[in-house]
Amino acid sequence: MGGSIYIGISGWRYEPWRGVFYPEGLVQSRELEYASRQLSTIEINGSFYSLQRPHSYAEWYAATPPGFVFSCKGNRFLTHILRLRDPEGPLANVLASGVFELREKLGPFLWQFPPNFQFDPERMERFFALLPHDTDAALARARLYEPRMEGRTSLDAGPKRPMRHAVEIRHDSFRDPAFIALLRKYKVALVVADTAGKWPYLEDVTADFMYLRLHGDKELYASGYSDEALDRWAARIRAWTSGGQPEDAHLASSKAPLKRAKRDLYCYFDNDIKVHAPFDAQRLMQRLGLR
Repeated sequence: MGGSIYIGISGWRYEPWRGVFYPEGLVQSRELEYASRQLSTIEINGSFYSLQRPHSYAEWYAATPPGFVFSCKGNRFLTHILRLRDPEGPLANVLASGVFELREKLGPFLWQFPPNFQFDPERMERFFALLPHDTDAALARARLYEPRMEGRTSLDAGPKRPMRHAVEIRHDSFRDPAFIALLRKYKVALVVADTAGKWPYLEDVTADFMYLRLHGDKELYASGYSDEALDRWAARIRAWTSGGQPEDAHLASSKAPLKRAKRDLYCYFDNDIKVHAPFDAQRLMQRLGLR
């Protein structure tokens, strides 16, 4: 028996999907309700562009069925503007902004870095050391939010639950065994990102879960996945979730990961331009015997 597998999409509000994936005439306010009943997880990407409000997270929680999982994309002010300089306040703001309203449906945080952001061991370690790995630690960090957040925070974290973090890199300097060692030290997952060859493709296992982002294998954000490609992904997912890794894995480090009997896995299709993402996600779910 392998780990739990969650397969879904990055975002859900796309005009071209209406009348194709979403039924004709479905009101926009019910799109999440519909999508969450076709797939097991969705990546919230609005949180990347701006801090969302507690009432939005509460609405998303209410719209989705039991067992559904959201991953939450970290705010770009921290990753792209500050580039991890003085991350304490902005990280507290993210954690205070309403994510606790997702309760047990809160899955991993995704921290994505820009293509011109190079591996800086000291800066990365300072950030990783701040990342909370349970909701109690997250609440303690959230309480340090900056004054500008006053009146728009949610600080009820509920019962203690684990929290997970994944990092997506886009610069070749991260092909470094020292980076993989740092991820393993702080139990942060390295995102396996299929980007049609545009950015580094690494499959090093660094945590007790895997995080995949499939942006398109031929054309970034646009191309759909063939049956053959989905069969290949299904085989890799079986290897990872059963505690192993593919024999032909693309690795930056020669050191083997910690042995595990199983790993959970989150996979998001981001090839959304031509409405491939939700259908590719469903086809991969079928290959893995997931409802």
